[in-house]
Amino acid sequence: MGQMEPRPASAPPRTDWTVDELLAIYETPLLDLIDHASRVHREHHDPRAIQRASLFSIKTGGCPEDCGYCPQSAHHAEVKLTRDKIMDPAQVVGAAREAKAAGASRFCMGAAWREVRDGAEFDAVVEMVRGVNAMGMESCVTLGMLKPHQAERLAEAGLTAYNHNLDTSPEFYGRIIGTRSYQDRLDTLAVVRGAGIKLCCGGIIGMGESNRDRAALLQMLAAQTPHPDSVPINTLVPVPGTPMAERPPVEPLELVRMVATARIAMPNAQVRLSAGRRDLSPEAQVLCFLVGANSIFAGDHLLTTPNCEEDADTALLRAIGAHP
Repeated sequence: MGQMEPRPASAPPRTDWTVDELLAIYETPLLDLIDHASRVHREHHDPRAIQRASLFSIKTGGCPEDCGYCPQSAHHAEVKLTRDKIMDPAQVVGAAREAKAAGASRFCMGAAWREVRDGAEFDAVVEMVRGVNAMGMESCVTLGMLKPHQAERLAEAGLTAYNHNLDTSPEFYGRIIGTRSYQDRLDTLAVVRGAGIKLCCGGIIGMGESNRDRAALLQMLAAQTPHPDSVPINTLVPVPGTPMAERPPVEPLELVRMVATARIAMPNAQVRLSAGRRDLSPEAQVLCFLVGANSIFAGDHLLTTPNCEEDADTALLRAIGAHP
């Protein structure tokens, strides 16, 4: 497929990408792909503006889902992980305050639930959202599936975004998850959109999927109307005791291709370098920023997996002249 010209920033983003189109972009000779994605990025974003977000586990472990990559699944008995109850809202708001002081403008809260249940625990989450918003931060939660009235409560509390990843292509999905269908995930996205909450929705590479699966994931994301506000691109972090503990690491240039293709397909989205960034060299991270990544998760942990050290992030962002 020949090099495609970037669409003007004023043109509405496409929602009719085909898998073949996106696969052709993904497999474009790398220097051409970098040039294309960088031009799209600069037409829609300030390339030096890199948002720092913080991801915090408000309820850890014991999840009834069987996601093959996740150490929080109750199905993976060999994983050494403490199961905790939901945290006190005051503690969570305190953690958000620390994250803001360290430069984060978005605070993301994750609970290892299959779905939201009404009651005291959900009431606590709503209180957390209000507390984070009161500090002038963007708020995001990932709580599993939810019903329309629950989404409305989160919207009324001022929630900025709801994270619910598609993870991979519809075709590959059944090889990593058996307890929740792909349609369940799409239905949850529809509930979030219906409440007027922005979508944070992305996926994971490095689980054994093909390039076509990666293109199909991006096609499903780009078919959302509107596009997700935030698209986290994760690379698998193999955790001992999970079914994917022995998966080989992702080649960094494959991540660059994924970020670049996401940027071209969804030009207005925040493309977030998420799990797995700790294993990237500074040079690989810079390439990802060049082709369209404009957000990172800061802090030493992403839920239960390690992340880059704060000082290293500060030094890297200063070196490339980035600003919030």
